[in-house]
Amino acid sequence: MNVDIAGLLAKASRAVTSAELLLKDGDFDAAVSRSYYAMFYAAEALLLTKGLSFSKHSAVIAAFGKEFAKTGAVDAKFHAFLIDAQEARNISDYQTVTHLTEEGAGLQVGRAVQFLAMIDAMLREQT
Repeated sequence: MNVDIAGLLAKASRAVTSAELLLKDGDFDAAVSRSYYAMFYAAEALLLTKGLSFSKHSAVIAAFGKEFAKTGAVDAKFHAFLIDAQEARNISDYQTVTHLTEEGAGLQVGRAVQFLAMIDAMLREQT
């Protein structure tokens, strides 16, 4: 595993840990944001295994779907998780009143944990 992939996975892991702590502390907006970034960094890491890198979030999400979900390399639910997480992050980061609940934030954090575990497993199989 190259240094860039390892670095992105480390960032993803830290983001999940932060999301869990923020959820526990009742900061649902920040927990959702960190959950999205955990998935985003992990998706970037997996795309790098194919030599793919993008500067826009939308391009990373689209490429993840094209390269991994549509080919069946990953369950399509993970692409849906990433899309939903970006939408939730946009609400949590940019709207002054988000109406995020503990349950909704917990769902995003749980999905981020699953997403990162899936990426870790895929990368371990590649080495």
